[in-house]
Amino acid sequence: QVQLVESGGGLVQAGGSLRLSCAASGRTFSRDAMGWFRQAPGKEREFVAIINWSARSTYVSNSVKGRFTISVDNAKNTWYLQMNSLPSEDTAVYSCTAGPSSLNWSSYNYWGQGTQVTVSS
Repeated sequence: QVQLVESGGGLVQAGGSLRLSCAASGRTFSRDAMGWFRQAPGKEREFVAIINWSARSTYVSNSVKGRFTISVDNAKNTWYLQMNSLPSEDTAVYSCTAGPSSLNWSSYNYWGQGTQVTVSS
């Protein structure tokens, strides 16, 4: 059984940082993309960032470029989202995912349960 478990969310002041982790079990994703989406209240799910297994290819959305970094630790089967300089607009539930590389959330096969990130202004 494949499981993705996020951690690292919470409450942070504007301008602060958080690091989200997504620990996978049950399989590795050497041929898939691993990434993050987010969904704010009243808004659609939004692509944030993806990375491939070798970490040679990453892509982040324009809305977080320069502030967020995605990385992967193959030995731990875990990927991360380092979030810096957070404004209140980054408040959302962040979910990790794995599957065929896409900017569309519906393409992904596996999802974590989501972790709340709240940025206070």
